[in-house]
Amino acid sequence: MINKSNEFIRRILDFPAIRPSETVSFSSLVASLIQLGQTICGYKSRTFFTNKKNARNSIRLIEDILIVLREIPIGVSRCANSSILSLSELHFIFQKFQFLLEDCSREDARIWILANSEGVSCQFQMLARATAVALDVLPLEDMDVSVEVKEVVEFVRNQAVKLKFEVEIDDGKMQLNVLKILDQFEAGIIPESSDLKRVLDYLGIKRWGACSREVKFLDNEIFLEGNTGEKRDLGLLSSLMGFMIYCRGTLFEVLDNAATRQINGGSTNADQVIRFLNLDDFRCPITLEIMSDPVTVASGHTYDRSSILKWFRAGNSSCPKTGERLTSIDLVPNLALKLLIKQHCSANGIPFVETGRRNHDTVKSVGTSSVANEQAMKLLASFLVGRLVAGTMEQQNKAAFEIRLLTKTSIFNRSCLVEAGAIPPLLNLVTSRDSSCQENAMATLLNLSKNSKSKSIIVGNGGLFLILDVLKEGLKMEARAHAAGTLFYLTSVEEYRKMIGENPQFIPSLLELLRNGTDRGKKNALVTIFGLLMRPENHWRAIAAGLVPLVVNMLNSFEREDLITDSLAVLSTLSERLDGAMAVLYAGALPIIVNVLSSCNSRAAKEHCVSLLLALCINGGADAVPVLVKNSSLMGPLYSLLAEGNSKASKKASTLIRMLHEYNEKTSSGLITPVFIEDQFINVW
Repeated sequence: MINKSNEFIRRILDFPAIRPSETVSFSSLVASLIQLGQTICGYKSRTFFTNKKNARNSIRLIEDILIVLREIPIGVSRCANSSILSLSELHFIFQKFQFLLEDCSREDARIWILANSEGVSCQFQMLARATAVALDVLPLEDMDVSVEVKEVVEFVRNQAVKLKFEVEIDDGKMQLNVLKILDQFEAGIIPESSDLKRVLDYLGIKRWGACSREVKFLDNEIFLEGNTGEKRDLGLLSSLMGFMIYCRGTLFEVLDNAATRQINGGSTNADQVIRFLNLDDFRCPITLEIMSDPVTVASGHTYDRSSILKWFRAGNSSCPKTGERLTSIDLVPNLALKLLIKQHCSANGIPFVETGRRNHDTVKSVGTSSVANEQAMKLLASFLVGRLVAGTMEQQNKAAFEIRLLTKTSIFNRSCLVEAGAIPPLLNLVTSRDSSCQENAMATLLNLSKNSKSKSIIVGNGGLFLILDVLKEGLKMEARAHAAGTLFYLTSVEEYRKMIGENPQFIPSLLELLRNGTDRGKKNALVTIFGLLMRPENHWRAIAAGLVPLVVNMLNSFEREDLITDSLAVLSTLSERLDGAMAVLYAGALPIIVNVLSSCNSRAAKEHCVSLLLALCINGGADAVPVLVKNSSLMGPLYSLLAEGNSKASKKASTLIRMLHEYNEKTSSGLITPVFIEDQFINVW
């Protein structure tokens, strides 16, 4: 049988069938064939929107073969070897039939199957011919079957030869309609809504969610195609995605429940898998960090590409996890695991940093987009901005929602919508007293603020004050989190960093979100504060607002590693100046920082800990060094970083170790008098 987990690995219209083992028994092979055939016959209950006749003929062919299989005696055949050879070939063909029928009945790949009608019909034809050959060499004389069964086999073999699997007339006509619409997009012509609806009705796509599933499928195929280096289908995939996105944005007035799932990262089969996976499987066994580019070595174990390459460059030729000597140091990308990691990070608001040759934005923006896709996006951008300006409240909300989706990952889409003038009407929409409208508008502005031209447009249209209002009094916590995220991108501009810092309401409002927001809100507040601290004049404002004790106290309660890492980055930046270092020390941060260094799995968090401890020793040595010297658990993590960290972290760990040793030697020789802070603080150790 075909393992369902293959759905996460197998590309559509790819048929990785596996031949049965040479040691399989005759009876087991026949039983497995019958079971596989019954599964294929179960596809009769599925809906095929294209290739209906081809699918029906294939299933009927398998049903006829099942009649024969059920009549084969399961005892020992007099010619077991040749029988097993023929039946093994039939088993191999059955698997491919199941893959093909599975693809043709998928609910999210209807337009792709339609576009590949010629290739699909050829696959059906090839499998039917292969079935005829397998039946032709089946040694019926030695299998103790009746004359009637032999006649059925001959009939089925003849049918398999005579059956013609061709592109069905209606499929061909609709395929031409799609190509005509793509040509219109390329020419910048708005297609007739009736033509678009005719295609969607033919494919049974009647709701927003069904259309969106098609978009997600095409998007994932583009990503996989780009990452595997295959480019033969990129142009068509991109054009079809532009087609479906345009339909989704212009034809559907009503959103269904799939809309919410789409914004939250989708609800796919991968989500179900994540729930049953140990999240440690997402970590590299070498660094213990979540992998961004997982690759599998010859031993079958998976590592992050950068980590295992570093291991090999050090002269090692064994598997780090098992010690097994590797016959090859070739690395195989584990795309299935990478997609699951991306899904997990998206669902939990964890940044996923793409490494290597391509990231998702680049894959979809550079060398993969088609003219039809780009022109469709420009036409759709104009349509959606028109809805934002002159539509009803429901239409404005729908338009903001569509733009939110379009700008979530695509650089090109952001550029199109900024050029189309989406920002001013979105700023007007954030004042809405409808919580959904406000959230969609604010989330969209967050996405658009990543565009280089958008920042000046936002600020030039009074956006800072509107964003502040949402940050302080947004109708939903999600809207407040989006407001903080938008500020983060604005702080990348020195002028706006100064304007935000000098306004007495921004930093306190960010601290309030840090206290009471969702995890995503806390994340956005922390990174925005970090951005503001890039301007030294904002340090004292953050300290005066009470940032330090708040962050120090929250370090103990954070469970997400990215929040711990961001908190440490903020404290480390503040501690580079004397006033910040003293504030961190007086907040009782030392024991907490050392505990994080000893217990946290995150390499980035450990490196921030070392930077922070070093800054505290330099700027507040009398209060920091004596306490750290007394802690025996500190040296282990420091020496570990010294050996395994990057060059910057290693240097800081080395400097800190040297400072502590020098202080310890001077104290032991009586050259200085130890200085200790309050006994209550020391007792923590």
